[in-house]
Amino acid sequence: MGDSYASPGMLKLMDLIKEMHPGIFIHSVYQDEDLKEDERAGFFGDVNEQVRFAAEQIANVTELKNGFDAIGFSQGGQFLRAYVEAYNSPPVHNLITFGSQHMGVSDLPACRGPWDLFCQLARRAARGGVYTDWAQRNLVQAQYFRDADRLDVYRARSRFLAPLNNELEDAALRNATYARNLARLETLVLVLFAADKTVVPKESAWFGSYAPPEEEEEAGKGAVWPQEKTIVPMRLQPLYREDWIGLRQLDKRGGVVLETCEGEHMQLTDDCWRPLVTRYVGGVIDGSDASTRGFGGKEVLRVQ
Repeated sequence: MGDSYASPGMLKLMDLIKEMHPGIFIHSVYQDEDLKEDERAGFFGDVNEQVRFAAEQIANVTELKNGFDAIGFSQGGQFLRAYVEAYNSPPVHNLITFGSQHMGVSDLPACRGPWDLFCQLARRAARGGVYTDWAQRNLVQAQYFRDADRLDVYRARSRFLAPLNNELEDAALRNATYARNLARLETLVLVLFAADKTVVPKESAWFGSYAPPEEEEEAGKGAVWPQEKTIVPMRLQPLYREDWIGLRQLDKRGGVVLETCEGEHMQLTDDCWRPLVTRYVGGVIDGSDASTRGFGGKEVLRVQ
């Protein structure tokens, strides 16, 4: 949000990764080769169509044909997870998401300032009705807005996040392919920023969410002072307990890693990102067999 695929910060980070993993190939996913239009696509557009466009783009990158490791920053993380669940061809091996809104947001992300025009316009429009059909097809942040006080409306009208998380009232409509694909990851690394005030709640980065009203009332019984909102952690979420997206299966075999980075949203210090990129990025793939790790090129994907 508010960045492009080839901004100075992203180019610098890619150079640092190349220094860490000599010979690595990096592809930075874009929605438009024009930097300003690519930035705009972080606020306006149909996310399902954007993920489809990204999948077609990735499929045409020869260097990625045997699979790759992937890094998603902020909303790019859940968009990459959408790629894994819905497409995953070529497959992702390790997926690292930094501050990503996997269980959505319960407040719209704050803009960087009044000069941030794309953000201000999108935020103002989304506040007018996040679950209208227009917002769900045109405003990116509205498409991962999850109102814990109106989960019935969210499940019925969300066009991106509710289907991606298989949070659908009718179990027959849940997509089994999503669960199979996510469970095939080697590792899903979920990074939460300890002082994050942009993602509300910040625990969404770990598949946490605010409890619905009835659970809030139960948790607050007997209280005589205002209570903080209750967070439902990943392993107590229905989508985890009933394994709607393969998250529990992946976790049970040790494939889900929960990490914390100090600081505010997307304050990427060396101590935060370097150990994770060193460990989970740049695995060597045998070009003759994508299912084994042998010798050959090193490959990674970055999504803003």
